[in-house]
Amino acid sequence: MPRETLTRDQIVLAAIELLDAEGTEGLSMRKLGQRMGSAPTAMYWHVGNKENLVMLAADRTWGEITFLDPAGHGWRPAARALAHDTYAMARRHPWLLPAIGTHFLYGQGMARFQNHSYAVFEAAGFAGWDLDWAVNTVFTFVAGTTLVDATRAALDGAKIRPGRGDADTPVQDVATWAGEIASQFPRLRARLEQQAGADPAEMIRQKFDFGLEAILDGLEARLAADGNRPPARA
Repeated sequence: MPRETLTRDQIVLAAIELLDAEGTEGLSMRKLGQRMGSAPTAMYWHVGNKENLVMLAADRTWGEITFLDPAGHGWRPAARALAHDTYAMARRHPWLLPAIGTHFLYGQGMARFQNHSYAVFEAAGFAGWDLDWAVNTVFTFVAGTTLVDATRAALDGAKIRPGRGDADTPVQDVATWAGEIASQFPRLRARLEQQAGADPAEMIRQKFDFGLEAILDGLEARLAADGNRPPARA
């Protein structure tokens, strides 16, 4: 595709697809050019360099999150919707959160997300430093859960040589190896046995819902203890 027929938007969307498939380490102007049928120089001409391209891709993904107005729906439904939408977005783009620690990714999309987060918890009654901590607490939970999910997904089907890792040591699935270790401890063994027949997708959903609602319960209780009564819970 000639340079003149390309647009920055097309390149960013193609970069997101490549990032979703291979992560930041798998993104290169050469691979992107091959995907788009164009020379790598055309990529550089439109987006500058890989660092800038990752920032543009990240900014686009933050823009996928939709916002619920806390004034019209209440702070808790708005916080719940924001957390769920952020979690879903981060699971669609598993490279995004790890890339925050290695690339400068701050742009309009992330700033818009942060501004709405403050609006939600400000509507609840938080102010000053407590407002910062409320926003941070929910985001940390969402980010941490996403990273744990991504780690577990990466380990599915992965192989390991337990022990010293010698060539003579049989290769095992990581899940099997970890299960053998955990089964030596009674409480872990009991939980593994009960979880064995559960639907993994349903477990992920319930895990997230339980954690989020527990956090929102705690924030609501803190407001009540401080005398800042939030709107009726929904």
